[in-house]
Amino acid sequence: MPALTSSSLRRLAAAAMMTASLAAPAWASLEAGATAPDFSTEASLGGKLFTFSLQEALKQGPVVVYFYPAAFTKGCNIEAHKFAEAIDQFKALGAQVIGVSKDNIETLHKFAASPSECNGKFPVAADPGLKIAESYDATLTIYPGHADRTSYVITPDGKVLYAYSALSPDKHVENTLKALKDWKAAHPAS
Repeated sequence: MPALTSSSLRRLAAAAMMTASLAAPAWASLEAGATAPDFSTEASLGGKLFTFSLQEALKQGPVVVYFYPAAFTKGCNIEAHKFAEAIDQFKALGAQVIGVSKDNIETLHKFAASPSECNGKFPVAADPGLKIAESYDATLTIYPGHADRTSYVITPDGKVLYAYSALSPDKHVENTLKALKDWKAAHPAS
């Protein structure tokens, strides 16, 4: 076996660090019980513009706010599709779902309406300056200028019930649904 050069070792170390960061969840900074930062922003539902207000949405029940790095990228497409497939389960629990990314509203109109991503089932919101993501401690340190893949479940009283961060899109829907089911079982009148 040939000796590894220092350049090869650096590439190998970088690949190992990237693989480790993708495989292991990193927990979101806002903890259960924290007050969720309120926000209003432009959003798109099925390609139609509206203003999303967290405060208004919480009057109707719990809200899943999930942050993702960028529309039309592999992991974000998978995650959006999984949320779209599960939207009836969220609605049955009285919950709304909204995705938030750095993308501009024109891109989000396409993403929201795309049958292979959101499929018009739930809104996505624009956070081009990452002010919302920053207030939720949901920015990606290894890829500056992007939100981290972080999902929050927020109860109608504006408190964080559950937070989960992982670059892999695989568990976000499953985990937020479980948190909502557990909360609903403990709060049947809600």
